[in-house]
Amino acid sequence: MGKQEWGFKENHELHAAAAFTIRNILESIMENIDEKRSGKPKIHLGHGDPSVYDCFRTSTSVEDALVESIRSAKFNCYPAGVGIDPARSAIAEYLSKDLPYKIENDDVFLTAGGNHAIEILLTVLGRPGANILFPRPNYPVYEARVRFSPLEVRHFDLLPEKGWEIDLDGVKALADSDTVAIVLINPGNPCGNVLTFEHMKKIAETARELGILIISDEVYAHQVFADKPFIPMGVFGDIAPVLTIGSLSKRWVVPGWRFGWIAITDPTGILHQTGVAGSLKSCLTISADPPTVIQGAIPAVIKNTPESFFLNINKILKEAAEMFFEKIKEVPNVTCTHKPEGSMFTMVKLNIPAFEDIVDDTDFCTKLAKEECMVIFPGEAVCLKNWVRVSFAAEPKVLEDAIERMKAFCLRHAKPM
Repeated sequence: MGKQEWGFKENHELHAAAAFTIRNILESIMENIDEKRSGKPKIHLGHGDPSVYDCFRTSTSVEDALVESIRSAKFNCYPAGVGIDPARSAIAEYLSKDLPYKIENDDVFLTAGGNHAIEILLTVLGRPGANILFPRPNYPVYEARVRFSPLEVRHFDLLPEKGWEIDLDGVKALADSDTVAIVLINPGNPCGNVLTFEHMKKIAETARELGILIISDEVYAHQVFADKPFIPMGVFGDIAPVLTIGSLSKRWVVPGWRFGWIAITDPTGILHQTGVAGSLKSCLTISADPPTVIQGAIPAVIKNTPESFFLNINKILKEAAEMFFEKIKEVPNVTCTHKPEGSMFTMVKLNIPAFEDIVDDTDFCTKLAKEECMVIFPGEAVCLKNWVRVSFAAEPKVLEDAIERMKAFCLRHAKPM
């Protein structure tokens, strides 16, 4: 009997897209960790999930809100594709406090986290022949998800010498009549920067000039701790239409809840007129939903979380960022060019030629994991080769230990003087 021929086969495109994801990259690096061999506990500064540390535990009011939502038995049903009205209303009111105009329930679309919001937006905007502008460096999920879209990606640079501002001249040179949107992340992941009012206004004016919308990823909204305040891009929605991505994950420190949103901040109604708002609704109708019990908890989460909780989280992040920025100066052949101002990350530049046996950022991260039982994220995965992304969202003693391990590692691999 001959070999059976099957009509299905491996999907290599899925493998290629998965290779861009944070999970796959970190899993590959962590395969090199052996705590028993090294005699050191693992230190994970490769992702933005500080929930494992007691000092970052979410507010009890947040936990109580979810318990009450479950026990009420009111939220065991299927939700509408765009989300239940009480949750949408709570998000709309929460966002409107920082805007010069009020957004309505119908401007808010609930998603299963920020990553799901990215997937929805790229699906809605995707059409053959169109292109989209991504930052370099970027959050890797954008790069992974766009592989399933007909959109062509064009990368503009963030400028480290200017505090990771957008190279607006580069944006103008990249865009053409088929460009649909520009993506910005503020506060910055992976750079830890915070954009100024003046620069954001220029971004909006550039988008208007080019006839494109702005996707403003504000998952780290209000997690700022330097001199610059957080300003939502929606403030400039009357200049160019803005689609804002938000999430509970970071500000409330509950990344596993997988709850996020897309908000239209477009007082002139361009996104409704062009049908983009309707396309968002249609896409969510056939997509996944955040759990209804979490949606049911949202009004109480937003209303009852004390301001002291947010102030304390930002205080911890500020102290951690300052300590990291100062201590990393003691590590040879690496440079943190910009003191973090927000989010939980910073980018560190590697002086690869100064190392004896390290060929690039991925090799650096792999050998660091193997020798020091420590995980950080390679810059190549965020489109910036020979840099690394480091999370400083950890307890002080963990962060101090991490820097000492990096120092020992870099000294060990440095070329002889």
